[in-house]
Amino acid sequence: MWRANSISTYLLLGACLFGAAGSSSEAQSQAGASARVTVFEGARLITGDGSAPIENSAFIVENDVFTRIGRRGELPVPAGAAHVDLTGKTVMPTLVDLHGHIGFQNIPDGTMSKETFTRENLIDHLERLAFHGVGAVVSIGDLIDRSDLHGGRTNWGDVPLRVREEVIPNAALFRTAGVGMSWPGAGAQGHVSRADVMYPVTTVEEARAAVQDYVKMKPEFIKIWVDDRQRTKTTLSPPLYRAILEEAHKYNVPVGVHNVTLADAKELMRAGMEGWLHVPVRGGEAVDDELIGIVKERIAKNDRPKMWITPSLITAWMNSTWANTREGQRPAWLDDPLLRATYSPQQVEQYWGTARRQGIINRYVAREFELQGRNAMTLRAAGMRIVSGTDTGQVQFLIGYFNHLDLESMVAIGMTPAEAIVAATRDGAEIAHVNTGLVAAGRSADFIVLDANPLESISNTRRINKVYLRGQEVPRAAMAAKWQAKFRQSASAQ
Repeated sequence: MWRANSISTYLLLGACLFGAAGSSSEAQSQAGASARVTVFEGARLITGDGSAPIENSAFIVENDVFTRIGRRGELPVPAGAAHVDLTGKTVMPTLVDLHGHIGFQNIPDGTMSKETFTRENLIDHLERLAFHGVGAVVSIGDLIDRSDLHGGRTNWGDVPLRVREEVIPNAALFRTAGVGMSWPGAGAQGHVSRADVMYPVTTVEEARAAVQDYVKMKPEFIKIWVDDRQRTKTTLSPPLYRAILEEAHKYNVPVGVHNVTLADAKELMRAGMEGWLHVPVRGGEAVDDELIGIVKERIAKNDRPKMWITPSLITAWMNSTWANTREGQRPAWLDDPLLRATYSPQQVEQYWGTARRQGIINRYVAREFELQGRNAMTLRAAGMRIVSGTDTGQVQFLIGYFNHLDLESMVAIGMTPAEAIVAATRDGAEIAHVNTGLVAAGRSADFIVLDANPLESISNTRRINKVYLRGQEVPRAAMAAKWQAKFRQSASAQ
């Protein structure tokens, strides 16, 4: 089991397993691959649709899809099928991330740049997501050639557009929301490599022209930023974002927004905004009856009624766990073997260790997390969907691991573990238009085998035994060994 072994033992196993099958289950998996039919038996099965788990389940994978789901001993099994015994395990669908910013990070070096945004690096990030049981991601603010709105092009290439057309072994499916749109300098913050990626629009004419170029990318949605960064920047005004929404809807392309204020949330909702990347009302404000009424009215009128939120409260939740620990203690996730398989101990301490607590944690952080959580749950009760999105992009945002902490943050704001799993699997897959996130006939055979039941404690999604994508086991031990070797190489070069 993952928890029962040290990292060093796990990595040694990875080196041994790289290129050779070492266990009976792996041999069975290979047999299933040649026979094209495998039955997995004995696990507690969480299908991802919110129904009660199936105890002592059986499910059949043929080629790369689920074909039959039921109970062990009651399910007709094709002659010659390979069998994999999962007694004592829990199975759930792989996760879907609707709010990623991947590709810019050099994870071993802890740096970011446009030069890092290559096919090889993007696939490395998709493999890290797969390692953690993520089956698909929608990335935002990707490096894609766009109009500069002055008659020229940025000449950034089309790596994301090509990668999204591929099904890459041992990697999450990739989808893109394109480059994004904002007032110049008021889009993605943080590292400079991402700051100028968005279309910079200042007039209604530029906004419409940008949308017309943007839709050629065929994005999952158009992303915009409406945030004055605590009155330090100019941001998109209501006439500008209304023009963006109107133009995008001409092409039947949805729009997702990063905004902060209650006033903007109301205007955006009235104008037909579909998605929110972060909670729609933040910065100390609370959702009011007027906004709730607008949400309910849109649903009643069937006016783009599928409205969704990726709360992306992971960092706020992590900060609040620091704030709530007693002096001298550390949150348990800091020493999780799963985290330390994909990030070096030095990075874990640098990004989220004791120095972070001393620098930023205070009571305000915990209060803001509670208020944003109440706002998100109030809007959910009004009819909006909460789905999973990690906002992974900066170096301290932990690719893959954040997907599990996102589930914990959802439960911390009031969702049940079962509701959080549905949000991060089936509902996210529906919005991303990917055939994953559900254990059901006809769905891609993407699932996680766990050593413990996440319905008892959502943190058990981190107790990963195996991950399967498209019916094939992901070689997680070999992956971890490869990444740890890169960390050592990077450390020795410094």
